[in-house]
Amino acid sequence: MAFTSGQAEMNVTPLIDVLLVLIIIFLIIVPVAPTGEEANIPREPTAKSDNPPERTIVIQVGAKGKETELRINEEAVKWDDLRARLFDIYKTRAEKVAFVRADSDVEFAQVAQAIDIAHSAGVANIGLMR
Repeated sequence: MAFTSGQAEMNVTPLIDVLLVLIIIFLIIVPVAPTGEEANIPREPTAKSDNPPERTIVIQVGAKGKETELRINEEAVKWDDLRARLFDIYKTRAEKVAFVRADSDVEFAQVAQAIDIAHSAGVANIGLMR
């Protein structure tokens, strides 16, 4: 055995094996981030407040013959006036939450249109009711 140079070469194979084992261990240990839809779950109030809670806003889409009628908390509203009415309701509210309830005879396109108008009026969260 003759050495041509005075330097010895380092064997990196064991180092690579150790690194691969560590990578596999970390992949198994690190939890995978949960995926799915985010849900806001109601919580119990922490303290009693003297102010009564503001009325919940329910947008009702109902079938009246071949036409669709709209109501905001039992108050009849025209499709053309829905955005302005919702904007007036929510301009002073901190929580911009509304619920949409539709009759079973109503097409989903009408419900989607009501949701779209509510979003454009500044409603941040919309829940669907049966």
